Amino acid sequence: MLPSLRFASLPFMNVRPQLVLTIAAADPGSGAGIQGDLKAIHANGGYALCVITAITAQNSHGVTSVHPLPASVVEAQLASVFEDFPVAAVKTGMLGTAEIVRSVARVLVAHPDPPLVIDPVLTSTSGRALLDAPGTAALRRELLPLARVCTPNRPEAEVLAEMKIGGIEEAAAAARHIVSLGARAAVVTGGHIPGSNAEDVLVDGASESRHASPRVEGPSVHGTGCAFSAALATWLARGLEMRPAVERAKAFVRGAILGASPTGGGAPPANAFFFLRGEDWTSTSRT
Repeated sequence: MLPSLRFASLPFMNVRPQLVLTIAAADPGSGAGIQGDLKAIHANGGYALCVITAITAQNSHGVTSVHPLPASVVEAQLASVFEDFPVAAVKTGMLGTAEIVRSVARVLVAHPDPPLVIDPVLTSTSGRALLDAPGTAALRRELLPLARVCTPNRPEAEVLAEMKIGGIEEAAAAARHIVSLGARAAVVTGGHIPGSNAEDVLVDGASESRHASPRVEGPSVHGTGCAFSAALATWLARGLEMRPAVERAKAFVRGAILGASPTGGGAPPANAFFFLRGEDWTSTSRT
């Protein structure tokens, strides 16, 4: 017999969903990339649209090959989406090449109203480059000035801000530098920063805030950066201001980490629908 589920209490019920567009690469393990974004957007009450930038060969152990699509194909996908759908927010993930970055920027300049969340995917967790130096330069120069917010982890923030980050003060300085490059806001996420808490730093214009939660002990989880940026884009689409949207996205990722379980032999994927299992997610460790 199927368990009784209290759907009326879930975040996507009784509300017409806002349309959130993710522009990213495909992950055949469905832990991150387009597939991870789709789950996170729907779990946070949005409806996901997607434009694929690349096909990857990867599993729970890492990325083995990357095949970017022609920039013209990415641009054609974007044109078809904006021609028909009332997009309420956009997030970018892995873009792959400078040509794709420039194509995405060109389309988004013509559609400035939806807030843009940039997840600057530069390398995989296993160390494979996912955006080369020309692509990173194009992202800094052409895409960041369009962003409502950029959400790098520590290694990504170090590249974008061209500085080393040893702790939370350096993370805040990096966030301020990213804002100086043109983004209206930056969140440097704290998963890679040492400390008993996972502390994110938000710089939004002239204001700064820090958002901490107890660090979850256990093996690393795949797709948390994608989940955070997709959730943040969804809450912005739903009308929240930046600070409460960051808080909602952070709480969601914490639950997705606590709810993660292995699918293969490597890192388990973030579980976007952890709340369907009806368990207590206030713990600080996973089994």
